[in-house]
Amino acid sequence: MKQRVLSGIVLTLFLGAVVVCNGVFPLALNIAVAIISLASVDEVGKALGLRRKWFLFMPSLAAAAVVPFCGSEYQFLTYCLYTLVVFSAMIVYHRETSFKEVAVLYSMVVMIPCALQTLVSLRELNPEHGMFYVLIAVLAAWVADVGAFFAGTLFGKHKLCPEISPKKTIEGAIGGLVVNVAVMLLCGVWFSAVFYQGQVGVNYLALLLIGLLGTPISILGDLSFSLIKRSCHIKDFGQVIPGHGGILDRFDSVVFTAPFVYLLVSFFPLAL
Repeated sequence: MKQRVLSGIVLTLFLGAVVVCNGVFPLALNIAVAIISLASVDEVGKALGLRRKWFLFMPSLAAAAVVPFCGSEYQFLTYCLYTLVVFSAMIVYHRETSFKEVAVLYSMVVMIPCALQTLVSLRELNPEHGMFYVLIAVLAAWVADVGAFFAGTLFGKHKLCPEISPKKTIEGAIGGLVVNVAVMLLCGVWFSAVFYQGQVGVNYLALLLIGLLGTPISILGDLSFSLIKRSCHIKDFGQVIPGHGGILDRFDSVVFTAPFVYLLVSFFPLAL
């Protein structure tokens, strides 16, 4: 528990540093997303036992690292090039690999960096307050997880999905929902009333929807990657973050939540 809390504090400080540095070094967010994407794909490759197959693994790492620096047009071209390289490698080395391995790795390389890159896209939605959008997208996933963890530990009795994640409970999910809604609204109050002293308004309806809908989406992301871990017969994707596991263990819910937040705030801007 102590390690988990300390690691959570360090991750929060890391996120805060990226937000603060954005004004003087905007590439900090792109670099952070690239590192997370790269580490996540590396962990997936390790779980699938594909690290030794360099002809698949190296292009996958390269794509994961490059996508966060691409706009929508160049992102598409990057994935076209990645597709060409990986499927050519599959043909050349068809005796050493299988389509199933290629398909699973390919889907992860497309999904993870592309989903995380929406954090960069969120910033571009509002040049002045975009980092507030990024902060909300990440917190919507993390707060739901933290709230569910503590609520489940204190009150959990009924299993949510025991065959995939035995520790998750219905009580924990409800607790995560309540805490997430409360934190989202408090973030709005802090942003508008404290940080900008009432000079900038906040769309509280959008924050309420992010808290309400972001929680089940966060849980869906967590359960999806838990199912992948079970199919690979591993407990965690890694041990980089004490008490949490690997990078992907901490950002799996963000992979699902960030695109949802991007879609929502595209229609309902947070800053008014």
